[in-house]
Amino acid sequence: MPRILCAWSPDWAIANWRRRNATRPDSSPFALVETVRQVRRLAAVSREAATLGLFAGQKATDARARVPELVLAEAEPEADARALRELSDWCVRYSPAVAIDPPDGLFLDITGVAHLWGGETELRDDFVMRLRSAGLSFRLAIAETAGAAWAMARFGPDGAILSPGDEAAALQTLPPAALRLDPEAAAQIERLGLRRLGQIVGLPRAPFGRRFGAAALTRLDQALGRAPEVLSFRRPPTPWVDRLAVLEPVSTPDDMARVCADVIARLCTRLEAEGRAARRFEVVFHRVDGKVPTLAVGLAIAGRDAARIAKLFAPRIETIDPGFGVEAVTGWAHEVEPLEARQRGMGDDLALAPEDGLAPLVDRLVNRLGAERVWRAAAVPSHIPERAAAPASPLAEVPATWDPEAPRPLRLFRRPEPLEGVFALLPDDPPRRFRWRGRTHEVSRAEGPERIAAEWWRHDIAEVSTDQIRDYYRVEDQDGARFWLFRAGLYGAGDAPPKWWLHGLFG
Repeated sequence: MPRILCAWSPDWAIANWRRRNATRPDSSPFALVETVRQVRRLAAVSREAATLGLFAGQKATDARARVPELVLAEAEPEADARALRELSDWCVRYSPAVAIDPPDGLFLDITGVAHLWGGETELRDDFVMRLRSAGLSFRLAIAETAGAAWAMARFGPDGAILSPGDEAAALQTLPPAALRLDPEAAAQIERLGLRRLGQIVGLPRAPFGRRFGAAALTRLDQALGRAPEVLSFRRPPTPWVDRLAVLEPVSTPDDMARVCADVIARLCTRLEAEGRAARRFEVVFHRVDGKVPTLAVGLAIAGRDAARIAKLFAPRIETIDPGFGVEAVTGWAHEVEPLEARQRGMGDDLALAPEDGLAPLVDRLVNRLGAERVWRAAAVPSHIPERAAAPASPLAEVPATWDPEAPRPLRLFRRPEPLEGVFALLPDDPPRRFRWRGRTHEVSRAEGPERIAAEWWRHDIAEVSTDQIRDYYRVEDQDGARFWLFRAGLYGAGDAPPKWWLHGLFG
């Protein structure tokens, strides 16, 4: 069964505002305000303000009338959301799967990782200690469902750890708001005298659902484990993750490069053991002050050569600010796919493996210059030659071509060039002679035609003319040069005879 840790900060916006503005808490009541439908309301209140009866959502004028000494400041929801994302990145030291619960909470899937800390109690205590040392106040709970952990973190005892199957008993005394309902729905349920979840569990489901909606039943079933709940993790869950802690924090580029190479080597060893490779690798550096700078590299072809991948990270290590030191690194492998073993070094007639060919050069260029500065021609699903390819990132997967059996020239002109003096025995025969760029070519061999018409879904059928029909031929002249040329239009279909064009060269 899964185990979910929910962390919630009742003072998230207040604490982050004070950290951003370098102000220390004092005994004065403090609140953040925002404009909601042209009305100034309290977005968050400090503990001192809450003890005086102020609450989030209250009109600022009413709050000032009740507490004249109230200190107000403008709320910064975007900065709070950015800080929550940074905290979720920091939480990968405890779990590779972290989901954000805006505006002030987190879900950590700690299934199978608690033993690394000595147990769930030790993991929780270390989590709380590090948050408090950073000046953050959080309430925590661990349960088998996200709904139960959310409810206990906000309305149950702080730090509660529910044993498997104890969710129903633990939620009995909690208020309806613990079901993550809309505030108006929760208030309506309480007005009917249902002030504890234990009273709701025993009610007939059909009348309760008709009165308060299917969402209320869904939230109840999710909290009790009767219905599944999908969390949107900030980092996609992947088993290809490894963590390496160091005895003493490191800060020099050489030491950071060494621990980076070590964690990549451990990942690649696992990949090789299972016959797999990855297209993208990521390394997260955990600083002692809680910051988590990240580096990522991509590969044109999925690989698992630890030395080559570490070389891609090495030039970028100097861009990482270690702060007061890095105490751990986490390595991730993404876009993992099967990779068959290749035999290498048995003769010059054998094809080179990707590791020995162009792929390493492409990887170095992309990861040093940026993916937007390096591109390759990628196939596009269109049978029109000039639309059949487009620039794409060299790290992207190679899409299937429209017609892999149809040969295409290595060099395709941006615009077809006109031919002169074309001679053919019959209308549908390939040309026997043509003149291009002032030189006459005698055709010795020819293949075709391959008819390519206009894309009817891009045009009105009535607008498609015979001039848009092309008959392509692959021809070879007396000198062995090979050309890709076409006839635009059909003989006898119009007043003007068809025209011949050269579109590309083979070889």
